[in-house]
Amino acid sequence: MTVGAGWYGDNQARLQQLVDRYGRCGPYRSGRVQPVAVFDWDNTVVKNDVGDATMFWLLRNGKIRQPAAGDWTTTSRFLTPAAATALAGACGALARPGTPLPTGTGTAGADRCADEVHAVYATGATRNGAAAFAGWDRRTNEPGYAWLPQLMQGWTAREVRGFAAAARTENLAAPVGTAQRVGSGTATGWVRYYDQQKDLVKSLQKAGFDVWISSASPQPVVEVWAGSVGIGADRVIGIRNTTARGGKFTSHLQGCGSVRDGADTMITYIDGKRCWINKEIFGVRGAAAEKVQPAARRPVFAAGDSDTDISFLRDATALRLVVNRNKNELMCRAYDNSDGTWAVNPMFIEPKPRRSSPYPCATTGYTERDGTAGPVRRSDTSVIPDQTDSVF
Repeated sequence: MTVGAGWYGDNQARLQQLVDRYGRCGPYRSGRVQPVAVFDWDNTVVKNDVGDATMFWLLRNGKIRQPAAGDWTTTSRFLTPAAATALAGACGALARPGTPLPTGTGTAGADRCADEVHAVYATGATRNGAAAFAGWDRRTNEPGYAWLPQLMQGWTAREVRGFAAAARTENLAAPVGTAQRVGSGTATGWVRYYDQQKDLVKSLQKAGFDVWISSASPQPVVEVWAGSVGIGADRVIGIRNTTARGGKFTSHLQGCGSVRDGADTMITYIDGKRCWINKEIFGVRGAAAEKVQPAARRPVFAAGDSDTDISFLRDATALRLVVNRNKNELMCRAYDNSDGTWAVNPMFIEPKPRRSSPYPCATTGYTERDGTAGPVRRSDTSVIPDQTDSVF
């Protein structure tokens, strides 16, 4: 199977070597289990974020429900009192608990509500600048990402797939660079598939790889988008809600490893992606899913674009493809390339310019669980020196 063109430097050749070595026709294939490849989704397989596209569609079409008793802390255990107060003040008068807020209808006060929800989601702060979330583990969770599926409470997976499909149609039809109106402001209004990644997925599948998606967007949303690159819903791992009677989503999330369902502390984010991949692809159960597995129970290939992808990229045994979006920890590890398995590629659409200053690997490139910054370390605990951006 031939990997198509359009890659930076020798990346096409390295990807072809991967296919030739681990594919069904390769000399190393005999007697081996099916090799696993895992891709992040947003800004790895597509340009822009399908979770964002869906959130903006929900706001524009009035599909977010007033929370129980008008209490916004029921939508996230990490929401601060300041954010809950701001959201209640902006949205409380617009709908009864459990019914959709008319954020896209032009109703009096609708823009104010949409603006507050948008601010909390997109910036992690209220419109007045108060922190919207607090107290989470930065290596297993991002409460802003988790908040999107939590705000889908009251809908079924089928209904959410319908919302995502409508958002997909709009965002693919919109010209590159389109900004859409959300509340009284604007937000990104377009998404595109990366042709090179679509081709790579197809090449890997034809060569016998078991290809998966691991994303910090909601499960049904990614299912809708992944189908167009030939990846079925049974090969998608996104953020997953718990469900109530009739299959309706609750505001709580499924857990992984030592984290029970409803605890809402581990999503498909950094170490959480490792856990969910180990659980869903390799069948590892309990706390063991949070640990690095033996080489035979890890992907041979992984692709990502962000610090959120660090753990599962490091777990890949043969090749790790990085789409360069200037993310500190990721680029520190990719450019250090201590084991020779990292490959860096510029973004395929609107690539970022060269970063003017080195990545702060030796000082602040790593984010600790409590949010403090520190040096990026290799597996042997040695500190990675600052790295210069060279693939752009």
